[in-house]
Amino acid sequence: MFQFSAKTKKYLTLIAKAVGVFLLLAIVVFFTFRTYFLEKAIGQFQQKLKDKFDTELHVGSAQFEGLSGVHLNSLRLIPQGKDTLLDLQEFSLSIHLFYALIGEVRIESIAIKKGYFQLTKKNNIRNFGAFLGEKRDSTPDELSPNVEIDEAKNDQNYAKVLFQLLKKVFNQIPDEVHIEGFALRALDEDISIRLDWPNLIFKEGVVDAEMQVSSQNTTQVWKLNGLANPNEMKADISISSLDTTILMLPYLAEKFHLQAGFGSARFLINKIDLSGDELQIDGLANVKSMRINHPKISSKDVVLTEFNFDYLYKIGENYVRLDSSSKVRINGVSVYPFIQFTKGIDTEYHLVLKTDLIAAQTFIDALPEGLFSHIKGMEASGNFSYRLDFFHNENKPDAMVFESNLQKEKFVITRYGEANLGKMNQEFSYTPIENGRPMRTIFVGSANPYFTPLENISPYLRNCVLTTEDPSFFYHRGFVTEAFRQSIAKNIRTGKFKRGASTISMQLMKNLFLSREKTMARKLEEIVLVYILENNRIVSKDRMYEVYLNIIEWGPNVYGIGEASRFYFQKSPDKLSLSESMFLATLVPSPKKFMWRFDKEGVAKAYLGRTFTFLSNKMLHRNLLLPEDTVGLTHQISIVGPARKFIVKSDSLVNDSLLERELELIKIGEARDEE
Repeated sequence: MFQFSAKTKKYLTLIAKAVGVFLLLAIVVFFTFRTYFLEKAIGQFQQKLKDKFDTELHVGSAQFEGLSGVHLNSLRLIPQGKDTLLDLQEFSLSIHLFYALIGEVRIESIAIKKGYFQLTKKNNIRNFGAFLGEKRDSTPDELSPNVEIDEAKNDQNYAKVLFQLLKKVFNQIPDEVHIEGFALRALDEDISIRLDWPNLIFKEGVVDAEMQVSSQNTTQVWKLNGLANPNEMKADISISSLDTTILMLPYLAEKFHLQAGFGSARFLINKIDLSGDELQIDGLANVKSMRINHPKISSKDVVLTEFNFDYLYKIGENYVRLDSSSKVRINGVSVYPFIQFTKGIDTEYHLVLKTDLIAAQTFIDALPEGLFSHIKGMEASGNFSYRLDFFHNENKPDAMVFESNLQKEKFVITRYGEANLGKMNQEFSYTPIENGRPMRTIFVGSANPYFTPLENISPYLRNCVLTTEDPSFFYHRGFVTEAFRQSIAKNIRTGKFKRGASTISMQLMKNLFLSREKTMARKLEEIVLVYILENNRIVSKDRMYEVYLNIIEWGPNVYGIGEASRFYFQKSPDKLSLSESMFLATLVPSPKKFMWRFDKEGVAKAYLGRTFTFLSNKMLHRNLLLPEDTVGLTHQISIVGPARKFIVKSDSLVNDSLLERELELIKIGEARDEE
């Protein structure tokens, strides 16, 4: 064994004593002057806030607690000339000494007693704007470095950037939190909300809190509890009411007229893991007794008994994906979604929705209350499965993929709901609705002298309306997938809704069984009812077209082709010429604007000729006309019926936008040709 000499031992002893004395002196100096160092650090932070964010930090007093804790009194954060951002009576914070020694700051505990944090926007002035990067008298030279940084960020790996961000957020969550008498406030012009935390405790991974949620219209108490493990990036938090009250989300009603609430909710983060260049986030969201009401969604409350979202997100170097193993379960019916956004030379969006084989009655019973009131009471047997595939490349919008496929297995409707689709096979009464008001009732049958059987309507008129409204009506089953695809492509390309894809079947369903309200509920019901009508052969195509031509509006208080042919031309529908038929067909989208096509002398404007030429060429191409039918075709229409008095009173200004509208409607017909 190695032995030190007596002299060496003496030197080592002296060195050890010197180190010990130095450490002791350092500790004494630290504890003697640590208040000075704390005040200096606070001063530096105050100056940084003032220089960078034009914000004042006021601290009444500050002192250390124990070895690693700090206690502050009367802490206030006030942006220059704006509302106070933060006001705390007492604030305590401690950090982990071990992580501090290796240069990493991790918070061990936080305690807050009485105070508030508020975000305000008044007259478009925000008290938090500076912290979001709002410019303060910046020059182009000052801003250019930020532009370079933003461009550099676009080249970063999505997975690694997000993982580092999540890791940083979870690492800053304290091991222990105690909040007493703290409020979160928000004011958006004249809309205010407040979240009061009388007591919140997070200790040893357990969350236990009550929160009073207040807005202009409601005040409720929410209960939060669950487990959280920041080190492993896991959480399982539940939100519920202290009684049976539906918890209503604040702000949405006042800002967006959206009433939204739920009975209880659970949010689970099961795993956040970076493997190679792919980040995976696995978890669950469950909401019970969800209730939504908005004028654009439905005129009634939409109720979901249970909504369950079992998700797996995968984020790669240049993509974000909701994996196909994810599952959405609504009222007992499961749907498997796949969603992917890819950013690169081409920006791509991909969506797939699919189901397992579903019992038809199970699906009907699971339809959310408030969305499908006309289907309520329907009964069915058999099964079906569904798949939707959508793919869009921003650089190739016309190459969009839109495929919708429903596979039936002995699917039969055994009982109809509120919408009795079979009534079209009989004579019936129909009351048009205009601007929410019922108009005069029309009888669809022989007792109505203006009712005209299909075979007694001019073939010109029948073919013209098909060309402008739905060329493939006699071949499709209610929908034309290609028309949907082109409609979506054009709406995306233009950045707004400019084109629909409504078939005659859909128009008929909307007129006869549904309201005219422009809501998501009405559109969904229209789609479901059209599918049932067309795929169960409830009514023949001839009868559907006959009813359609006898109920649609053709002018002011003019319904059905029998009334229309006499209103304009004083003749029966079987006597209509090609020009007259073209004129009537182009009226269908805007029947009350026919008078703008004529001058005060009753002479048709020149653009009508271009419309007729375009339409006749389409009909010739589809073999709906013979060349000899177009000999002598003219746009000079002789209006001799009661409609003439409307023309005389009309303005003489040319409205060529009507031409663009008519040509656009005819072009839409191209997408509806038989697939």
